[in-house]
Amino acid sequence: MTRCRLPKPDRTLGERLIKEVRLAREKADQLPPGAEREDLLEKARQADVTAHIDEWLNSPGLRSPK
Repeated sequence: MTRCRLPKPDRTLGERLIKEVRLAREKADQLPPGAEREDLLEKARQADVTAHIDEWLNSPGLRSPK
């Protein structure tokens, strides 16, 4: 059985999430109030929280005892 080799991302997860947050908020700012705008803002909030959790999990203070 062969394995599928995916290319390694050029940026970290946190960087990609922050870019997604920025783009979603910019797009939401251009939309009139409504469901689509709220969906984009919710997506941005979720990505922002995920970026903070990723940053916390990868912080040097959070390492398992040796």
